[in-house]
Amino acid sequence: MATVLAVNGSPNQEKGQTAMLLTPFIRGMESAGAETEVVYASRLHINPCDCGEMYCWGRTPGTCYHTDDMNDLYPRLRETDVLVLATPVYVPLPGDMQNLINRLVPLLDPVLETRQERTRARFREGVRIKKLVLLATGYWWEKENLDTVVRIAEELAEDASVEFAGAVLRPHAYAMTAGGKLTSDGAAVLRTVERAGRELVERGTIAQGLLDAISRPLISREESLRQQSE
Repeated sequence: MATVLAVNGSPNQEKGQTAMLLTPFIRGMESAGAETEVVYASRLHINPCDCGEMYCWGRTPGTCYHTDDMNDLYPRLRETDVLVLATPVYVPLPGDMQNLINRLVPLLDPVLETRQERTRARFREGVRIKKLVLLATGYWWEKENLDTVVRIAEELAEDASVEFAGAVLRPHAYAMTAGGKLTSDGAAVLRTVERAGRELVERGTIAQGLLDAISRPLISREESLRQQSE
């Protein structure tokens, strides 16, 4: 059975648009037999990574000198097969989410190697994470507005030497609802997100066609700009 740990980095927690997508994604993974857990970055007390001397690599290998909620999260991260980073785009990330990502460094082995002319590391022995997935929502119309967050997730996967198994992206996510209720297009997107979660567990990846359907335009650029200016 695959184990999945999803980190929701939205300050709006379970009430935000990120959670609106993450919920069916998790449901899809569970329907395929995965054991899942969701944590909210903004509910955790996580100090910023401020150790330029890399204590967790040199003086106390694998152990961060901070004493905070990451101490409880590290064991759960070590025991998960799939790490899902779920976040809204905040140019680029909400602060709590960025702190959490920075504090993953103790899980990395400082034995570095060069691949394709880039210096890379890998997770330490005993860290089970094999796949990293991004789920991201944006307010602006363009899907390209999420590109920076995608690059962060891709680079993290490369630095940890794990597979980047896909980016579930929803630009102008607000257009999925009207008057506080899901539109028919919004409901169709969420059904596709659930299929993507199931496929991730069953096949180990997500078909590009599903990802494209999730991020397809729901309104025109002109309508989006008009609504945002009101």
